[in-house]
Amino acid sequence: MSFQSGKINAETVLHFPGGVATAQVPRSEVLSSQRVLSSQRVLSSQAASATAEPLLPVLIVLHQETSTPGRVGNALRALGHRLDIRRPRFGDPLPKTLDGHAGAVIFGGPMSANDPDDFVRQEIDWIAVPLREQRPFLGICLGAQMLAMQLGAKVAPHPEGRAQIGYYPIRPTAAGLAICPGWPDHVYHWHREGFELPVGAELLAEGSDFPVEAFRTEHCFGFQFHPDVTYAMMHRWTTRGHARFELPGARERHHHFADRAVHDVTERAWLKAFLVGWLARAPLPVMSEAAE
Repeated sequence: MSFQSGKINAETVLHFPGGVATAQVPRSEVLSSQRVLSSQRVLSSQAASATAEPLLPVLIVLHQETSTPGRVGNALRALGHRLDIRRPRFGDPLPKTLDGHAGAVIFGGPMSANDPDDFVRQEIDWIAVPLREQRPFLGICLGAQMLAMQLGAKVAPHPEGRAQIGYYPIRPTAAGLAICPGWPDHVYHWHREGFELPVGAELLAEGSDFPVEAFRTEHCFGFQFHPDVTYAMMHRWTTRGHARFELPGARERHHHFADRAVHDVTERAWLKAFLVGWLARAPLPVMSEAAE
């Protein structure tokens, strides 16, 4: 945003009479007045914060005991949202409506969207809620595969058994750039299954071994990659999941950290911008309730 000022000349400025003696105010009184004004501003700001209604929480669905929402969770908290963390795998129920939430995120996990486990089927079926209510939904890796399956698309391993473990290039489409510019050209992956583009969905980014990297239908988005991974998470994954480095196509461990140093700044900035726009997709009644 830029501000354009008019021309400054003798006719557009205020003139103060010269030659008039002004009273000198002692410096101690000036400093005292400034402190009073500063205190009043702080108290006013605190009062406004106390009376403002908190933003609606974001539903967070995780799949392991030690899983965290990582950078996505950090970004949502920084935007003022509480996190309603649930683990259906361990018996946590999912809400029947998202009326009380600003949006929902289903994260990744070592399981497959094709697994017959009850909680996997439950989560896939539950995605019908944000689809029906037109609420912001984001699926990351496994969560994206669940969204694709809910929409009738096939989820399957690569036909040649290849995996993506590490940083790989992606190419945002014109639709993806329109949704959120500034996409990183490499993003972090940890998967060996991919999915077809669901019928009627919009392709936002494409890749090589796994062509569908990001897509959306209405306010529901699916990312095959992991913008949620923090530096600490990368250490845990590459230590506990070191066997994955033997898969065809996987990148060696040291490349994960070297590539992060190159690509992470862009990915972090893009994620923040995306989440701001994603949350703004909440229906007007929900947004107005949060502002009341």
